[in-house]
Amino acid sequence: MKIETIEQLEAIYGRLADVGEASTAKVVDHIIEPYRAYIEASPFVALATVGPEGLDCSPRGDGRGFVRIADARTLMLPDRRGNNRVDSLRNIVRDPRVALLFLLPGSGTTFRVNGRAHLTTDAAILESFAVDGKAPRSVIVIEIVEAYFQCARAIVRSELWNPERFVAKGSLPTPGQVLEMMSDGRVGGPKYDEAWPARAAASLW
Repeated sequence: MKIETIEQLEAIYGRLADVGEASTAKVVDHIIEPYRAYIEASPFVALATVGPEGLDCSPRGDGRGFVRIADARTLMLPDRRGNNRVDSLRNIVRDPRVALLFLLPGSGTTFRVNGRAHLTTDAAILESFAVDGKAPRSVIVIEIVEAYFQCARAIVRSELWNPERFVAKGSLPTPGQVLEMMSDGRVGGPKYDEAWPARAAASLW
């Protein structure tokens, strides 16, 4: 049966009002001290945005604590160099709704933030995020609407941090192979893969 109404959904999972207190008491609209610890320990966040073309989810990573707590209700996320498609940024300019999922390597706990965002190119802010003398071209400023930790079940089920479950090197198609196939050989190939480590090292920031 295709579920098409909230009533059908609630018949299976129950009403939101019936959810246990442990699932609701943790939700706040600002950063409390335990949540500060999660943000400052995280080197990776998935950024979800929405725009006229649909949804987008983008990986963002840097040194631990790269998402800055500007104040109890505001986060700042530098836009480091990437593929220059700027899908997330295009969406934010047109629709401020964003969601963040912070991962903490070695921990089953994840941390979530829902909010509204805008972009800034304030020179002082950009410079404050500079690494090796290279500042981001913009910074995403996020006004927090909801913040809460997520239970560890997904991490436990997936064994995400278990080295024995890591994907074996060489077992997946390489980016160069995928590009070569998708472009009928115009881009990609072995040379793309061979050049990638040096290219990435020179363009991280």
